[in-house]
Amino acid sequence: MNQYMGLTSNADDQPLYVDTTAPLHILLDSAAYRIRAATQFLENLAMRDEQTIDPATLQDLAQLCCIPLRDGCDVMDVIARRLDAAPAGSTL
Repeated sequence: MNQYMGLTSNADDQPLYVDTTAPLHILLDSAAYRIRAATQFLENLAMRDEQTIDPATLQDLAQLCCIPLRDGCDVMDVIARRLDAAPAGSTL
């Protein structure tokens, strides 16, 4: 695994990378932050009163949630690979 892995949701002109060698607790905090932010937004959206949302707006809101969720999943994949590669019984 390369030290720096590009995130799936990267923009072509401003790519973001994950340091795959960062301490696991830092990676976990980063993934959790992104997943919690998207979850909080979706929970707030779900609690709205019955109001019509323009389909284009709904598509934008879905994309807004996809980016941090995908980033969080990418970081969780790094954590999983690191844990799988660790010798049995090690305390990363």
